[in-house]
Amino acid sequence: MSIEKVKTYFYQHGMADRVQEFEVSSATVELAAQALHCEPCRIAKTLSFMVDSHAILIVTAGDAKIDNPKYKAQFGTKAKMLTPDQAETLVGHAVGGVCPFAVNEDVDIYLDNSLKRFETVFPACGSSNSAIELTIAELEKYSGFTSWVDVCKGWDN
Repeated sequence: MSIEKVKTYFYQHGMADRVQEFEVSSATVELAAQALHCEPCRIAKTLSFMVDSHAILIVTAGDAKIDNPKYKAQFGTKAKMLTPDQAETLVGHAVGGVCPFAVNEDVDIYLDNSLKRFETVFPACGSSNSAIELTIAELEKYSGFTSWVDVCKGWDN
C-alpha cells in the first residue's frame, strides 16, 4: 500500500508520527480541508502530468489551477494529466493520495509558487484519507523537489 511506503519514508526521517489518517476521505481539496479543519488553500495538492514520456508531479496550493500558457512556457508542452491508471503505475500512488513522497524513480517533482504564501501546508501521504502538516522548508526537504515553478493561476487575485 502506498500509505505504508510513505509512513516508512517518514519513519526513516523520524516523522512517521506526524502522518495523520482520517476516518473520512481526504481525496479532494474540499474533503481534505474538512478533515483537517483548515482553509482549502492550505491543502498542498499534487497533480501528475506526462512530460517527454515520463511522469512529473507539481505540488500546488489548494486554490490554484494550472495556467496552460505558463505550463507550456515552463515545460515546452501542453499540460496532459496522467490517467488514474498511469498515476498509480508511473508515480506509485493512486489518485486521491498522490503525494511527493516515496514516489517511483524518475519522477520529477516541482513546487508551485502558490505555496510560498503559507507557513505550513498539508500534502497527502499516499492514501485518500491521509495528510501531513509540513513547513515549506520541510516540504522542500522531504519532497526532493527539482525546482520551484510558476505554472498556476487563480490564487493571487
